Amino acid sequence: MRNPCLLITLSVITLTLAGQNDPQAVKILDKFSSTATSAPSVSMKFLLINIDQLADTRDTTAGSVILSKNSYMLDLQDNIIWFNGETSWSYLPAEKEVTITVPDKNDNSFQSRPSLIFTMYKKGYKSRLIEERGDSYLIDLYPEDINSDLIRVRLLISKPALSLLSFEYKQRDGMTLFILIKEYSLKQIPEAGMFTYKPEKYSGVDIIDMR
Repeated sequence: MRNPCLLITLSVITLTLAGQNDPQAVKILDKFSSTATSAPSVSMKFLLINIDQLADTRDTTAGSVILSKNSYMLDLQDNIIWFNGETSWSYLPAEKEVTITVPDKNDNSFQSRPSLIFTMYKKGYKSRLIEERGDSYLIDLYPEDINSDLIRVRLLISKPALSLLSFEYKQRDGMTLFILIKEYSLKQIPEAGMFTYKPEKYSGVDIIDMR
């Protein structure tokens, strides 16, 4: 006859281990984060794929981004976003319209805070090394908040360079955002003012200031 106390103890140990960080994943992510955040900038060209599992649809957009600390310029073809660490300018070329805002600090989406992909594992997430391949690491991040809209963030990191190959945000509403990196560089030195919208470069644009 099995000892019920022993079964309860083993169950508690199993649940506790499941909630812990994978030390090997953290070690890889620490190196990955340090490599990216210590560079003058991170510049990427990518394909952004929005997948709606409920509607069975998939939309693909080419884009590029350059990040430097908390500042960035994100170009999604139909929307260019500049963020200088405090203020955001969102330009819609088709509408000839720029919206100025102070972003919500709690918005952790890729479009609002793309640089978080390098540091988000440090707080509020548990990490797992899912697979080590010959040329890459596959690592999943799971939010500690059980009420989070995110189910999982998945990173594919190259080795030995520790560059980002792809990442994925999987949400509870059936939406998945997948970003496939086509080019990745840590060498570009950002020009002065790169992360601020310059009205002199865009004529006939309506400015909506929502600060």
